[in-house]
Amino acid sequence: MSDGKTLWHGRFASGPAEELMAYTASLPFDRRLWREDIACSKSHVRGLARVGIISNAECDTILSALEQVESEMAADAFVFVDSDEDIHTAVERRVTEIAGPAGAKLHTGRSRNDQSVTGLRLWCKRVVPEIIARVVSLQEALITRAKEAGAGDDAVYLPGYTHVQRAQPVLLAHHLLAHCWAFGRDIERLRDASRRLDVSPLGAGALAGSSLPLDPEFTAADLGFQRVFDNSLDVVSDRDFVAEILFALSLVAVHLSRMGEEWVLWTSDEFGFAVLDDAYATGSSMLPQKKNADIAELARGKTGRVVGSLTGLLVVLKGLPLSYNRDLQEDKEPLFDAVDQVSLALSALTGMIATARFAPDRMRAAADAPTMAATDLAEFLVQKGTPFREAHAIVGSLVRRSLAGEGSLAELVRAEPALGEEATALVAPGVGVRRRTTRGGAGPQPVAEQMARLEAAMKVWAQK
Repeated sequence: MSDGKTLWHGRFASGPAEELMAYTASLPFDRRLWREDIACSKSHVRGLARVGIISNAECDTILSALEQVESEMAADAFVFVDSDEDIHTAVERRVTEIAGPAGAKLHTGRSRNDQSVTGLRLWCKRVVPEIIARVVSLQEALITRAKEAGAGDDAVYLPGYTHVQRAQPVLLAHHLLAHCWAFGRDIERLRDASRRLDVSPLGAGALAGSSLPLDPEFTAADLGFQRVFDNSLDVVSDRDFVAEILFALSLVAVHLSRMGEEWVLWTSDEFGFAVLDDAYATGSSMLPQKKNADIAELARGKTGRVVGSLTGLLVVLKGLPLSYNRDLQEDKEPLFDAVDQVSLALSALTGMIATARFAPDRMRAAADAPTMAATDLAEFLVQKGTPFREAHAIVGSLVRRSLAGEGSLAELVRAEPALGEEATALVAPGVGVRRRTTRGGAGPQPVAEQMARLEAAMKVWAQK
């Protein structure tokens, strides 16, 4: 059993106060780093043996103890004690119990400063690809639904909006694919952050390295890092990689929130563009008729929480002198929470979108409102030689008169000398969306071409 001593008890004549331990302990949240902490310890021990600081027999004894601790952790059979202020203390304490005097050599040449940040970097290296895989799954769901909506003459279309006002008709596929491109940028940001975090701090010690003949290059390679730190002061205090990941996750959350807001609107009776599957909707404890888009609403609401995690960390970092300060303990909770919330949101929204039922007739009816052809009418005049500002004014006047009850827009267009019968066809249902022909636009041909480009991009984004 534990003797209740801390890793730093030698300097002090008495043990820590309960209030100090309660306030400073990080075990409640950093225990999820146990896999990474044990991996770091194994590599460190192998490095100590390699340069002759410990014997091969001692190395084997410690490694065996670490294997036992790993098995206990994996089986949820590890017994924590009151003096385990963090996961590093807990692992070392248990290794010493198992390995005896050899276990007491585990921390040779190492500080919790380089140990903890190495474990956190390892954790990020493992978790970021998992988040990317969830983003890819959501993209694939969006692409599947876009293909179902079609890009031909019979494709589903709906109003495109600016200022939450109907603007021009767009293919549903075009709308869904827009989100895919945003999530693709998120993947690129996460990958970019992953490249920069791929640095091993092990061997930096508390802040200045060690007088022992450690081999940071060996432990870096052993742990799978691509690079070794260049400055010990920098690496033990660097949390840029956490901030970068939090920024990337914040943008993922923002993109999920924007999409969630659309689904809240689309599934309302006022819009009626989609119906959620029962498995991905909730009801009301009081109102029997309700079917709520809680997943979409929570994706919108939890975004503030993720952005707050980024903001909180930046505030922690902005006043810290070199090198390590205990403030840096505040790096993990915001990161862990942001990863958890974004991961859950990605999975839930993927299921919601994959199982929802669209209402094409309702979408088309909304997009076929005569006023949605206003820009096409103005561009018709431009093609006839009318300056755009003049064309804009002519059509705007016709829309105003139509809304005032002077006649339907089609009737007013037919009677307008500058437009006439030829232009009246532009007001007909389904015409406008087929007129969007520029690259990247919302019409059938550009959307078909866009789909090909997106599928090529997905091959890169989906790479492991």
